[in-house]
Amino acid sequence: MPALTIKNIPDELYDRLKEAARVHRRSLNSEILYCVERTLVPYKTDVSAHLAIARRLREKTANYRLTDKLLDAAKNDGRP
Repeated sequence: MPALTIKNIPDELYDRLKEAARVHRRSLNSEILYCVERTLVPYKTDVSAHLAIARRLREKTANYRLTDKLLDAAKNDGRP
């Protein structure tokens, strides 16, 4: 497998990559590969899969009718 050396990385970019790697629980190398892959490899959305998920969520929440009164009560719950 080929290896790549990256030189002259700005400090801010390096710090952001390190932080992203930490947050995602990846090595710095894995985080860089992930970022490059997300940028260069086309991502195709499966529309039918997204629609199926939306339909299932709609079915699950069909019996819950939210009103302004319920939303206001939820927002203010526990506030002094």
